Amino acid sequence: MATAVIMPRQGQSVESCIITSWSKKVGDKVAKGDVLFSYETDKSAFDEVSEVEGTVLKILAEEGDDVPCLDVVCIIGAEGEDISALLGGASASAATQAAPAESEKPISPAAAAEIVSTAGENDGERIKISPRAKNLAVRTDADLSRVTPTGPEGRIIERDIVRALDAGYTASPAETEAYLKGEKSAAGAKAAAAPAAPAAAADAAVPAASGTGYTDEKLPQIRRVIAKSMHASLSEMAQLTLNASFDATAILKLRASIKAGGEAMGIGNVTINDMILFAAAKVLKHHRALNAHFLGDTMRYFDGVHLGVAVDTERGLMVPTLFDADRLTLAELAAATKVLGKEAQAGTISPDKLKGASFTVSNLGPTGIESFTPVINPPQTGILGVCSLTKRVREENGAPVFYPCIPLSLTFDHRAIDGAPAARFLHELCTALESFELLLVK
Repeated sequence: MATAVIMPRQGQSVESCIITSWSKKVGDKVAKGDVLFSYETDKSAFDEVSEVEGTVLKILAEEGDDVPCLDVVCIIGAEGEDISALLGGASASAATQAAPAESEKPISPAAAAEIVSTAGENDGERIKISPRAKNLAVRTDADLSRVTPTGPEGRIIERDIVRALDAGYTASPAETEAYLKGEKSAAGAKAAAAPAAPAAAADAAVPAASGTGYTDEKLPQIRRVIAKSMHASLSEMAQLTLNASFDATAILKLRASIKAGGEAMGIGNVTINDMILFAAAKVLKHHRALNAHFLGDTMRYFDGVHLGVAVDTERGLMVPTLFDADRLTLAELAAATKVLGKEAQAGTISPDKLKGASFTVSNLGPTGIESFTPVINPPQTGILGVCSLTKRVREENGAPVFYPCIPLSLTFDHRAIDGAPAARFLHELCTALESFELLLVK
């Protein structure tokens, strides 16, 4: 009996995924466990394996297609088997596949400039657009009146937005939002009067013969998300950074002790970063304005501390969340942090683990950074930057003494919290880290 393979839902927050490559084609034999296709969300990549044996009878989505979760992607069964009952609503997708191949090929900005959308014209009703395409349009202020839909049943998908942006078709945020609600776009009407202008301007900006070589590369989706979020953070928040440092003697001594005898006691590797995360989670419980989201006219205070942990990956910065970090032991927190880090670096982390943080910690200490200004992840109200271990001098009994210290940088949203309360949090955190063992007996 034929089996319909659907696009999995990777987390409750994901509504669609992009197919990046097919490992099988129509007519190929499939065994259980064979990879059928690869797909990705904004920040994670996955392989879909077959749970049945048979032959690939139908493929209903191509590489690069933005497919809604739970939609049928392909059908596997016996050769010659009737699959009409399984196609159902997928016939539109199949029809889209049969469209001229030209619509699937990448086009140049000049060619894209000639595409003036009539299929995307808004007649007063909400347009058909995939969640992923809608998010991209809102983030980039794309002019939806100039977009040509190529998805099933005239649906606008992400690649359609990208083509419009390549052609220079943008609108104001208000116009984009209005078009999504079923209203006409004034920007679209203006652009229709001079469709070739963006391309012509782009061509004029590039010399016919240049003595300097360069390479243009499209920004990956994760970079676009980061760019949009960080720009919004700096342009919409009143950010201020406080700097302090703490004597790291206590945590260095404890870490050396754990490293020497922890394995025999069933304690895994605990890093300095794990200890700072542990202390931050405990101290944040006493400073609710920093363990919160600023929502315009509302503050959302969290009962538990959900720490965002910045992780550097090949795909870009990811910030997985340690939920209820304040309830974890040091060993539990260290183990959970390592799991999240590995999943983020492998690109297999669930999107649900990349949201919901109430406060973030970003550690650039291993890179030798002595001080920096971390940028808040909205709508959070604060972020802690951890700098490199260094040595400083203080006077003891009239003599100079060197001691190890770690500088910390706290950026906070001045709309949500004043400087004095923020300074008290940073001071309490430094004090807790200097007497770290006391945190373990609370």
